[in-house]
Amino acid sequence: MELKPCRIVSLLPAATEIAATLGLTDEIVGVSHECDYPAETNVCPRVTHCPMHGAGLTSGEVDEWVRRALRENGTIYTIDEPLLRQLRPDVILTQKLCDVCAVGYGTVAQLAETLPGPPRVVNLEPSRLSDIFDDIRRVAEVCGVSPVADEVIAQLSARVEAVRRRASRTANRPRCFLMEWVDPPFCSGHWGPELVEIAGGLDLLGRKHQPSMQIDWQAVLDARPEIIVLALCGYDIDLARRDYQLLQRFPGFDSLPAACRGEIYAVDASAYFARPGPRIVDSLEILAGILHPEEFLEFAPRRTDDARVVRVTPQPAQTQRNRHRLPRS
Repeated sequence: MELKPCRIVSLLPAATEIAATLGLTDEIVGVSHECDYPAETNVCPRVTHCPMHGAGLTSGEVDEWVRRALRENGTIYTIDEPLLRQLRPDVILTQKLCDVCAVGYGTVAQLAETLPGPPRVVNLEPSRLSDIFDDIRRVAEVCGVSPVADEVIAQLSARVEAVRRRASRTANRPRCFLMEWVDPPFCSGHWGPELVEIAGGLDLLGRKHQPSMQIDWQAVLDARPEIIVLALCGYDIDLARRDYQLLQRFPGFDSLPAACRGEIYAVDASAYFARPGPRIVDSLEILAGILHPEEFLEFAPRRTDDARVVRVTPQPAQTQRNRHRLPRS
């Protein structure tokens, strides 16, 4: 029996990617202001708005604005209720994970109850890599394409295990600081430290399967990371490189092994690391190439900029020749 088309409104970029990966692009009738992949979904009506989005604020100004907005309004987003009613969705994809990342689940659920149908509200709330795969299954089940999810997850899982297996062959496990925000400093959380671990590194500052949090800069100095990855939430490479200029001015920055060795990288966290969808496995492969370029040549950062990762510090010639012969600090 042919399935009835399912009208989907996605309120977060990861959910849009999940739906598209499941072959549901044509069923997506509305997206959030941040959804940008795949390109076909950019023609969909935008049902959410954030005045901070694209405003060109510094990371310190963003942090201050978000804290004030949450304190005064409880949210940083608005939802276009008349447009949502006009779209008449059967399914709304949203999340409870983070009030800074998308419209709050309670707001969406309450509004959905007043819509025709009412539409089914699907909560995506991953804390670990396996949760992201479960979210793919959840969306597929609601939309009647579970067999497609099985195939997608099998392919993604095979790539994860390939990285895990190859990384386990390396004795060296460099100290890696996966940085989620610069001003103020935030460590990574949820699936971030797990990705570092699978890729063959140690994130001594990360909060595995827990929310990220603000940390003291002194904690970074004490951890003495050998590699720093600027995976700044919601930032692409250009914005991450801008904040690297700020990071350089932090006291004691030049003393960090990562700075001395030229091992600081900016990544497109907006599209990869901070987006818990199918491309989270790309994030793992990017990390593997950063941490162990000799083992993962195909994922190693290129000498010139690319769309996913770039080295933001020049690598000293001696360090480049003997990167893995240097003693631990």
